[in-house]
Amino acid sequence: MTIDLAALPHDFLWGTATASYQIEGAVAEDGRSPSIWDTFSHTPGKVAGGDTGDIACDHYHRWREDIDLMRRLGTNAYRLSIAWPRVVPGGDGPVNAKGLAFYDRLIDAVLEAGITPSVTLYHWDLPQVLQDRGGWPERATAEHFAAYASVVAERLGDRVGHWTTLNEPLCSAWIGHLEGTMAPGLTDLTAAVRASYHLLLGHGLATQAIRAAAPDAQVGIVTNLSTVHAATDRPEDVEAARRADGHTNRWWLDPVYGRGFPQDMREVYGVELPERPGDLETIAAPLDWHGLNYYMPQTVADDPSGPAPHARSVRRIGVPRTGMDWEIDASGIETLLLRLTEEYGARRLYVTENGSAFPDVVRPDGTIDDPERQEYLVQHLAACASAARKGAPLAGYFAWSLLDNFEWAYGYEKRFGLVHVDYDTQVRTIKGTGYRYADIVREHGNRVRRAA
Repeated sequence: MTIDLAALPHDFLWGTATASYQIEGAVAEDGRSPSIWDTFSHTPGKVAGGDTGDIACDHYHRWREDIDLMRRLGTNAYRLSIAWPRVVPGGDGPVNAKGLAFYDRLIDAVLEAGITPSVTLYHWDLPQVLQDRGGWPERATAEHFAAYASVVAERLGDRVGHWTTLNEPLCSAWIGHLEGTMAPGLTDLTAAVRASYHLLLGHGLATQAIRAAAPDAQVGIVTNLSTVHAATDRPEDVEAARRADGHTNRWWLDPVYGRGFPQDMREVYGVELPERPGDLETIAAPLDWHGLNYYMPQTVADDPSGPAPHARSVRRIGVPRTGMDWEIDASGIETLLLRLTEEYGARRLYVTENGSAFPDVVRPDGTIDDPERQEYLVQHLAACASAARKGAPLAGYFAWSLLDNFEWAYGYEKRFGLVHVDYDTQVRTIKGTGYRYADIVREHGNRVRRAA
């Protein structure tokens, strides 16, 4: 399969992505306080293998080596996240100078390597002290988030121009508060809906705070979206697919784009939103860009006795799947990029995460060939280029992920990295997919230079 690189702009960002808790380690070093993921991962039975992020990829001490890996891949952008409990250990109040200094050094080194930093302020590691005070179901957490955003933007805003408020608020609200398989591990619909509201309010308040501290900042939000299909043409299944789309997509997109929270989903949840005058305007602060995380489609059937949104996933037979048992459908990324463009009027788009986990086999010579992951990468990049050719304002792609890492409730078993990590030795090895990605990046660069 070929990728229509001519469809991508000359200043396209070719990046990799990581998240603080998944790679940093050093969880009790230099003043960092526990996050909800420290608590969750140390709770027996919550994470596969009893794994935790205590050490992870030891990026806190090995970040220079990891920046060198980006250099070797030839990428020109790096999406990283800031650990709130490292910067403001109390959730609010005093700032931890050592925590901010770490990110100061990291940003400077990324820039010195000729790489554009893209900073995410919240990738799920809420300070545990704020969870103890109610967490995201409480309005105060959104306000504390904005204050933390202001601190970070004031410190880094002279060098960082590309900011994400929230990564995948769906996971924080629905998986963390409704399904209970991510931190903080609740199964409470009312708490989940309240958390969803305050996460989006926090996004709006943080957007204001970032722009006040760094007026030239480009601010966006990152949502994980899926195409949704009905399992059959029965009216009940078609309606279930609409509810699933509301749960996965519209609940997060409509408020951010000024449409308010979807009325049909309010009725499905049956939970009163903690609304105050002016909140919807705050949530709908204009975006400079929108980030799409895409991994898989959904196929659903009606499930009236199941939890909201009363739609159960249906496994399609004979469809290729990743090592996560997620269905592979590259056309979905094109569909969603075009939907964001045509239905929501997104002005600039980035694919902020896309990747696949497959079992890696280290050869006797130490190399790692991963043809399934390479095929996944090429298929999805081809679909991205097709969307750009059809008018999607796609400005960059960030592969998930730079490194194998702590994959949340899956622990260390599932590997998404372009770079293999031996967790016993912390040795990094670029995989075949990493080299394939580097070739694509170089080919696009050569095409741009020839056209100049």
